[in-house]
Amino acid sequence: MAQPPIERGKAIFGATIAIILLVAAISVAQGVPRGQPTAPWTADLNKYPGLLPELARLVDKLQHRLQFQPERTQSRLLPLLPESTLFYAAIPNYGDVAHQALEVFEQELQDSAVLRDWWRHGDMAAGGPKVEDSLEWFSQLSQYLGEEIVVSGGRGKEGRDPDLLIVAEIRKPGLKKLLQQMVKDLGGKSKPPVRILDPQELSTAEDGHLLGEPLVLVRPDFVVGAPNLATLRAFNARLERNSRAFDATPFGQRVAEAYQGGTTIMAAADLHEILSQLPITSKQDLDTLQRTGFADLKYLVWQHKTFGSQTVSQSELSFIRPRHGVAAWLAAPTALRSLDFVSSKAMLAATVVLKNPAQIFEDIKELSAAANPNAFAGLVQMEHALNLSLKEDLLRLLGGELTLELDDASPPAPVWKAILRVTDPARLQQTLNTLLAVAHFRTDHFEQDGVTYYTVRILSPKTTLEIGYAFVDGYLIVASSPETATETVELHGTVDSLGKSEKFLASLPPGHPPGASLVLYEDPTAMAAMQLRRFAPQMAVPLAPKSPVVLCAYAEETAIRGASTNTAFDAGAVLAAAAIAIPNMLRARIAANEASAVGSLRTVNTAQVTYASMYPPRGFARDLATLGPGPHGTGAESAERAGLIDATLGNPSCTAGSWCTKSGFRFSLAAVCKQKVCKEFVAVGTPLSSSTGTKSFCSTSDGVIRFKTGEPLTSMLTVPECQAWTPVN
Repeated sequence: MAQPPIERGKAIFGATIAIILLVAAISVAQGVPRGQPTAPWTADLNKYPGLLPELARLVDKLQHRLQFQPERTQSRLLPLLPESTLFYAAIPNYGDVAHQALEVFEQELQDSAVLRDWWRHGDMAAGGPKVEDSLEWFSQLSQYLGEEIVVSGGRGKEGRDPDLLIVAEIRKPGLKKLLQQMVKDLGGKSKPPVRILDPQELSTAEDGHLLGEPLVLVRPDFVVGAPNLATLRAFNARLERNSRAFDATPFGQRVAEAYQGGTTIMAAADLHEILSQLPITSKQDLDTLQRTGFADLKYLVWQHKTFGSQTVSQSELSFIRPRHGVAAWLAAPTALRSLDFVSSKAMLAATVVLKNPAQIFEDIKELSAAANPNAFAGLVQMEHALNLSLKEDLLRLLGGELTLELDDASPPAPVWKAILRVTDPARLQQTLNTLLAVAHFRTDHFEQDGVTYYTVRILSPKTTLEIGYAFVDGYLIVASSPETATETVELHGTVDSLGKSEKFLASLPPGHPPGASLVLYEDPTAMAAMQLRRFAPQMAVPLAPKSPVVLCAYAEETAIRGASTNTAFDAGAVLAAAAIAIPNMLRARIAANEASAVGSLRTVNTAQVTYASMYPPRGFARDLATLGPGPHGTGAESAERAGLIDATLGNPSCTAGSWCTKSGFRFSLAAVCKQKVCKEFVAVGTPLSSSTGTKSFCSTSDGVIRFKTGEPLTSMLTVPECQAWTPVN
């Protein structure tokens, strides 16, 4: 299949970066001392005025240079799952995409003096989380896995929790060894967080020894994760029998159907079967569930698909019979005329079409009465006192279409609007007069261009709030001020309204009628600018023009469908976060490299002291190779190969005058010897490049580790040169 358009790449990039940034952000938060500001990047924006455009350029390159897997039209893992599967999720293997993103940033760092200067000397340059190992593991692990990773959940037996499975194909051998090393590194001296097994070990494992431990089975063809031994053995037996029954079940067939036409990410749940297993013990609870209409739920399916040149995130909530009760409140798609009152410059807007507000009120009363027969007793008394009916004099006068708009959320006076479809404006005005009089709100009105505008003044101890409203073309317009109400009426139907906006119309999902049951709209540029104003007012400029986020819902007789060309990701928020946080992640990578380098030098210091005590006639070791393991990886063997450090730093090539690499740094060791006895040494660690570290480190026989900021070293230090550097705190 041909590579989908770049829009799909942007969506997948957003997902990938969001996951990476989440890990990095959590790590950063854990590494910040209490009381320290959590957004030091805002000071960086002030200090480096050209930084934001450079970050925007970085994001643009990430969007256009990353290469992604083609969409999948079927799944080789789907048929392998148990017939009892109730939940299914599938994601692509994003390891290569994440690796590409890091490479793009490192190249941009070399090309941009502003970005490089900020990265080396910004407020967060001296600290950061130790995420290097995690990023390396993620990249290594992805090389062993197939194109798809599936997570499923099924009915647990004998009252157990649902049986969970994580399944992926294996590309090449060696995965078990890699996973065991990862688990060892994560667990340290404590109990391993997960147990890695092969088929032979699975067959001989004892339940009592693995009770409550998450397990991973590494077969030649598949890797499988499960929460317990019974689930893992049962699934392994299915694989041995080559059992393929899930795709023959109704739920399995629906999931297989979702792959048709191509998909990148998907999730599905058999809601009807899940509801049937809920512990509903009372007849009243069961009756309430049935009255809501949600007892008839069937499936929930969410996925990314490509329609022509656009990628769409779409969802389907299906029912086993026609919707009723609360599930039927959402009306069928219709033309949303209220959007003609919404400004094309709106920050947020939401429109919903309800079937019948008066009937919704009756449904609420009925559901409430089942739990509390007197729930609406106070309302009846209030209606009697006011001589009006909430249902007849208010709700029945509404047409069901409601739009809310937010233009500016800045305090102290946010700008907002509410637009409601009405069937009898004159009668509704009478109801409003009664309610306003009872509340003792002051009201005024004025005429302009044939429209009557009403002003409601709400007094408070600090200020007076004025709200404006008017009836126009079958709609009630309520706004945060009389001026905003007037502007809204004047906007109605012009090219400046959202309903007529080309940007908005182009963002509507393809393959659907122009009307909708629900529309959510967001301008990511305005949202990003608002966030920047909160932290750095002078930097309140958008990164780049962004397409709006538009989500639509379409209510049908037996289903509610949702679709968005934004693929369920807020593009503006993701890009703004990426522009700010990706460099922080890479800066954290440098911090992790530097912390690892300090740790490696401490290990060398300890090994040198041990070596000198073991072989007094020699003194300190002459090079790293001497401190390393023997040819077969064993422990201490001789003075030539002492086995005091691992093979990464102590392999046979790490002789005097040569460099050995670990975690983005090069290391070397040289001894100062007289009459074949070495009584002094200097160990050095320097970055591979300015992209992997900003400091070089060294140590001598005094055991003090020192550092110097600058370009990577090209030659070895002497003992006096090292001792002139600044000690590490």
